[in-house]
Amino acid sequence: MNHPINHRNLLTSRREMLKRSGVGFGALALGEILGRESLADQSGSTLATGEVPIHFPTKAKHVIHLFMNGGPSQVDTFDPKPALAKLHGKTAPMANLKTERPTGAVLQSPYKFKNYGECGLPVSELFANTAKHMDDICVIRSMYADVPNHEPSLMLMNTGESRLVRPALGSWLTYGLGSQNENLPAFIAMCPGGYPIKESQNWQNGFLPGKYQATYIDSAGERIEQLIDHIQSKGVAGTDQREQLDLLAKLNQAHAAERTENARLESRIESFELAYRMQSEASEAFDVSQETAETRRLYGEGAFARQSLIARRLVERGVRFVQLYTGAGQPWDDHDDLEVRHRANAKKVDQAIGALLTDLKRIGILDETLVMWGGEFGRTPVVEMPKEGSNQGKMNGRDHNHHGFTCWLAGGGVKGGQAIGATDELGFKAVENRVHVHDLHATVLRLMGYDHKKLTFAYAGRDFRLTDVHGRVVDEVLA
Repeated sequence: MNHPINHRNLLTSRREMLKRSGVGFGALALGEILGRESLADQSGSTLATGEVPIHFPTKAKHVIHLFMNGGPSQVDTFDPKPALAKLHGKTAPMANLKTERPTGAVLQSPYKFKNYGECGLPVSELFANTAKHMDDICVIRSMYADVPNHEPSLMLMNTGESRLVRPALGSWLTYGLGSQNENLPAFIAMCPGGYPIKESQNWQNGFLPGKYQATYIDSAGERIEQLIDHIQSKGVAGTDQREQLDLLAKLNQAHAAERTENARLESRIESFELAYRMQSEASEAFDVSQETAETRRLYGEGAFARQSLIARRLVERGVRFVQLYTGAGQPWDDHDDLEVRHRANAKKVDQAIGALLTDLKRIGILDETLVMWGGEFGRTPVVEMPKEGSNQGKMNGRDHNHHGFTCWLAGGGVKGGQAIGATDELGFKAVENRVHVHDLHATVLRLMGYDHKKLTFAYAGRDFRLTDVHGRVVDEVLA
C-alpha cells in the first residue's frame, strides 16, 4: 500500500537534505547568486518589481559602474592643472595637505591634455577614446571623501559607510527597483583575476535580504564555464533537473515554513531557482562570440574589454547594476612609476570605455543606462617621498588624496558636456561646489528615480538609507 510522503520527516536540516539527495544541485547555487522570486505563480507571472516605487519619473533603468580601484590621479586624467608644470620640483605655495604618507615637491603631469567635443572639455592623452564622448559626459572635479586609506574609502564609495557593514549601492537599487530579468542576477560585479581590496564587502547586501547581494564573476576567463562555476550540469538533463528542483522546492518550502524568520534560508532557497534558470540565460548573455567581429574589435582585447562588452549585453537583457573593476587588488595605486603604470592601466580600459559608450548609444540604450567612472579617491599633485617597503626609494609617484578627486557620469538623465566644481590651483583640494561621496550617491539615486531620503530599510530600530543622514542632490548633473 502506498503512503503519501511526509516531507517533514525526510530531513532534520536543509544541509542534510542536500547530502541525501545526491543530485549535486547544491553546487549550482553558485555561492553568491541570490535571486528573485522562487517560482512563477499559476498565472505565469513573476515578481519582477522592486520593493519601493520610484519617487520621480526617469528614463534610467540600469547602472554600469566603471570602478578604477586603487585611485586614478585626477590631475593626470580629467582635471588638468597648468600650475604643476610651472612649479615642478618646487615647494607648493600652500602647505601640503595631510595624506597617508609623507609628500614633497610639486610633480607635474607627464601627459598631454587636449580639448574634445563641442563642449571643449580637456582630457589627458590617457583617455583619448573616452574623450570622444565628452559631449555626453558630466565631469565632477570636486569630489572628496573622508580618509586617505583604501579600505574605508572603498567602503564609502560602494556602500556609503566607511566602517560598518552596510548594503552596497547596487543592493539599494535592486532592492528598490527589483529585476527586469528573473533568469539573471539583478546585481553583478566583475573583477578580472580575483578580488579587489575588501573583497565581497564591496558588493555586500548588508542588512538587506540576501537576494540583493551581487553575484561576483572573475572575468579573466573567456568561456562560460570559466566565468561561472557549475553553470552546466554534467550528469543531469534539464528535464530531470526541473523535476528534482520542483521536489526540492516543496521540501524547502516545508522546511522554511517552520523557520519563517530565517531570511538567509529564504535567500538561499531563491538562489537555487536562479541557478537553474541561469543555465540557459547566462550562457547566452556572457557569450561575446555572438557579437560581430566589428563590435569585438571596437572593444579591443583583454579582460576589461571583454567584461565591458558583457556589461552591455547584461543591461540589454535587464540586469540592473553591473560593476566593473579594473583588476584584482588596487591596480591604480601608483605610489611610484606613475607615468608608466597609469599609462598601462589606461591602455587596458580606455578603448573599452569609449566602445561601451559608443555601443550603448548605437543600440539606443545610453539614455536608460547610467554610466559611472572613478575610483575610491584621487592622488596628490605633489610627489610621494621615499619610504622603506613602499615606493622603493623612488620619487616619481603620487600618494592617496581624498581631499579632491574626479569622477564622471554619462547617459541615464545626465547633462553631458560640462564640468562641475573645481579643485584648487594644484588640484589638491575640492574648493568649488564640493561634492562628497554621499552627494554622489544621492545624485545617482535621483537619476534612477529615488529620493535618497525616502529609499529606506527598517533595521535595528531605525530606518537606514544609503546616504545615512547626509547627502544632497547635485542638481547641475541632471539634464
